[in-house]
Amino acid sequence: IVSCIKGKIWDVAVDLRKGSPTFLQYISVILSEDNFQCFFIPEGFAHGFQTITPNCEILYFHTNDYNVKAEGAVNSLDPCLSIKWPKIITERSKRDCSHPMLDKNFAGIEI
Repeated sequence: IVSCIKGKIWDVAVDLRKGSPTFLQYISVILSEDNFQCFFIPEGFAHGFQTITPNCEILYFHTNDYNVKAEGAVNSLDPCLSIKWPKIITERSKRDCSHPMLDKNFAGIEI
């Protein structure tokens, strides 16, 4: 569960589940300190966000303790995902830039 407690973000979840009828499709929502909405991201989905306003603060609730070895990622600019980011991307962290693009044979993840 993700919420934005300061500022405003555009939040996105991408379905990476093998065999899912919505495989590689995404859903997005605006989360802000004003709308008080939360975004539930199911297991098997990738998650990303773009800040709409400066100085955002985001609160995450996870289903388990954080485990760096269980963490994976895909590149947010991967053309296979066709994400239509609301703003031109001018900055990304070194970590985010290093995430791989999906292999053309990527069939999804088992959950």
